[in-house]
Order: sequence, then C-alpha cells, then structure tokens
Amino acid sequence: MSVSDNHILVERPEAQPGVMVIRFNRPEKKNAITSAMYNRMTAALEEANRDDAVRAVAFLGTEGCFSAGNDMGDFLAYAMSGSKEAPAAAVFIKALALAEKPLVSGVDGLAIGIGTTLNMHCDLTVASARSVFKTPFVDLALVPEAASSLLAPKSIGHQRAFAMLVAGEGFSAQAALDAGLIWKIVEPQAVEAETLALAASLASKPPQALKIARDLVRGPREAVLARIDEELVHFSAQLKSAEARAAFEAFMRR
Repeated sequence: MSVSDNHILVERPEAQPGVMVIRFNRPEKKNAITSAMYNRMTAALEEANRDDAVRAVAFLGTEGCFSAGNDMGDFLAYAMSGSKEAPAAAVFIKALALAEKPLVSGVDGLAIGIGTTLNMHCDLTVASARSVFKTPFVDLALVPEAASSLLAPKSIGHQRAFAMLVAGEGFSAQAALDAGLIWKIVEPQAVEAETLALAASLASKPPQALKIARDLVRGPREAVLARIDEELVHFSAQLKSAEARAAFEAFMRR
C-alpha cells in the first residue's frame, strides 16, 4: 500500500451495505491534502460511479479534524514547477460535481479551504459542535474554488458567502447550520455513526428513484462545471503569482 493509500482510506463497511467511505487519514498534518491524495479520491469517486453495488459515498476525517485543506508544501511545489497540467485538486473537484451517487460528509473539528467547499457538493453534512468552517483563499492570494463562488451565494446568500469566501471569516457549526451549509449538529463522538447511518439510509432506497430525485434537486450540472473551469483559470494564475508565493512562504515559516 502506498503512502497516499494510507492517507486516504477507501472502505466498504460490512455494517453499511452499499456505502463507500472515503476517509482522510493524515492526522499528523491535520489531513492536509496532497496531489496523491486527490488522485486517490478521484479514483474512488469514479469507481463508485461505475459500481452498482455502491449506492452512497461518505466522506469522513479523523478525530478533531476533517481537513485543513490543501497541503501548502505540495501547492508551493506545483506553483514553482511551471506545470501546465491542471492541479490534481481540480480533477477531483470535477469528479465531485459529476458524482452520480449521493454524497454525505461527517465533519469534526477543522474544515479549511477544500475541507469546507467539499461539503457544498454533499447532499447531507453532519458536523460536531466544535467544527469550524473557513476558506482563507484571499489571505493566501488565491480565489474561491470547487464552484463555491456559485454554490455558496445560492445556498447561504451573498453576505454570508462573501464573509466566508472573500473576507475569510470562520463559521462555527451553529453558524453553518443557521446558514444552511450543513444538515445537523451532533456530539463529536456521534459524527461518524450519524454520517454512516445517513449514508446507509440513502443506500437502502430504490436506486433509480433516488437518482432521479437527487438529479432534480441538484439541477443541471453544466453551470457548476463551467464555474469550476472559470475559477480554475484565475486560481491557476494566482497560484503561480508572486503574491501567492510570498503568502505560501510566509505560511510555511509559521
């Protein structure tokens, strides 16, 4: 098993038939996501799309941390490489948007950057009361990603979306619940069980009816995919900018 396989665990719990779990497992780095981890998650989502035995996908982190977002060292290396290929994060984000099975997530603790925006693509999110949702994109000289600049204003309104995505304000679990960013708050020790129970419940429903209902609620994906591409143009340019490099290096010196 590779290091990336250890950092992203893909599981099919016997107690929850039909559920695939994608679990962040890099607690020593607060589940910061590397390119290899993104690739692993993309492959898992594509596998879920192909496999009729998978009827729901659940994202989980570790105790006290969902994900601190992108690994800054990994991002800095990409920015300095001069690569013209799309970042692995962008490929994963499109896989999220194109996921054909219901997505649920369980957040306990930190949910930073993509650790927050990932949940905007989930159909149900459970969080512990100690969770914090924050997207410090502009502070890192970057811009919103994962179509969050489209999804957040639609779901939580302009003012809250601006506060989160541009001003970089953190949201408590209660604020996230009040905004409609998450579905439910539970005790930290109940996050995983509640998340898996929701996934299992969805997995037990008639699959064709579930797919149609989900597609109707989510609506066409073309606008989401177009916004992902539009954000990526600006994100990629900013990622290689002098101000982003300075912000990353300052972050790495902390």
